[in-house]
Amino acid sequence: MKKKKYTKIAKEVIDLEIKALKKLKNNIRDSFNLAVEQILKCQSKVILCGVGKSGLIANKIASTFSSVGTPSFCLSASDSSHGDLGSISKKDVLILISNSGETNELKNIIQFANRNKILLIGIVSQKNSILYRSADVKLLIPKAVEAGSIIPTSSTTSQLALGDALAIATMKHRKFNKKDFKKIHPAGSLGAQLKTVEDIMLKDKSIPFVNENLKLKDALKILSSKKLGFLLVRDKKKLTRGLISDGDLRRFSQKNQNLYNITVKEIMTKNPIGIDKNELAAKGLSLMNDKKITSLCVYNKRNKLKTIGVLHIHNILQSNIF
Repeated sequence: MKKKKYTKIAKEVIDLEIKALKKLKNNIRDSFNLAVEQILKCQSKVILCGVGKSGLIANKIASTFSSVGTPSFCLSASDSSHGDLGSISKKDVLILISNSGETNELKNIIQFANRNKILLIGIVSQKNSILYRSADVKLLIPKAVEAGSIIPTSSTTSQLALGDALAIATMKHRKFNKKDFKKIHPAGSLGAQLKTVEDIMLKDKSIPFVNENLKLKDALKILSSKKLGFLLVRDKKKLTRGLISDGDLRRFSQKNQNLYNITVKEIMTKNPIGIDKNELAAKGLSLMNDKKITSLCVYNKRNKLKTIGVLHIHNILQSNIF
């Protein structure tokens, strides 16, 4: 078979799945609103289950729900009849996914849900199935032509898309934002990009504060001990008035031998650049690059002159923020 025929097959598969998604989109009804409302009212967990390829889709949808603030897990259909039904409580919402709606492994779960009055949402393609008849909320997926004819392709794509739609609808209703997302995604590159300035800033005794009236000779000692390459200059009210870098001190000392009577406020750079503690650390990195500096004063938006931390380029690089 020539390579160009492989690309033809690929396009045919994608075309079939696009057609299935278009049919799904046109088939979204009020039952979708009802499903979202029931999920939002859930007092415990959203439990998903399917068999075969639908089981894999159920696992992915459960993961998506959990990642956007809706506690969820996937139940093994085969294990459920051997004790795992005990993991379902009356406060849960159960979502069963099946193309035919007649899969034997799901029948025991359906009976258990109906017997115990557990809210059941059915995602199914067959109206004359036990799942469709038994579900409290019926989400009907239009029948679609499977790519290759013999394996679930277009149907599972539709199942996945519908699950994503449910998860995103609940997420938007709850106003789940990037800050919320970061709390449950602390690791990985995405979690790193969502870190705020406050997450990685230096604070308390790590901040290299000096009084504006400190002599330069004494400032040099503090600069060496802090090892950050700069000092923040404050007045007697502990408000930040300037910044003095090791470069500033060295250049001044080369031109002036007597440092005893010179204070830091005489050579400091006034009004150092700062950033709010709630901004993304990635924004801090961008600001440093634009201004060609290696550190920022961190403040609470209520008072920009009250430095509560320092964001240094080393903190950003160590946190894998690029």
